[in-house]
Amino acid sequence: MGLLTILKKMKQKEKEVRLLMLYKLNIWDVGGQKSLRSYWRNYFESTDGLIWVVDSADRRRMQDCKRELDALLLEERLGGATLLVFANKQDLPGALSAAEIKEALDLDNIKSHHWLIQDCSAVTGDNLLLGMDWIIKDISSRIFTMD
Repeated sequence: MGLLTILKKMKQKEKEVRLLMLYKLNIWDVGGQKSLRSYWRNYFESTDGLIWVVDSADRRRMQDCKRELDALLLEERLGGATLLVFANKQDLPGALSAAEIKEALDLDNIKSHHWLIQDCSAVTGDNLLLGMDWIIKDISSRIFTMD
């Protein structure tokens, strides 16, 4: 389960939403399969934020996840984009904690982007809004400045 599942879960939980729209979000779920990674670059233009969803229950793919995230953050068109790492599947027994994923991905060494790791579960909906709230606030604090 990835970003699309997370977004669907958020939509299901909210019965009534009243918003003053000051900005527009375009969200793309580009998929993490190796066969799709070459297409990622098609979505980089005008990107202000990245949501990287990690399968916390899949310890074997953590090095691959780190390698791909590191390569992604080197992309010039993503320079300065806010990074939210969702440590998904926290509802499963044996899932890596957000702290363990932070260490595995070496997030403390990311200096080129504001980032946050948020534990979550797309199944239960736990902490999804916390993460989305944070990324929206961080992006808006960077791109909307008062003169």
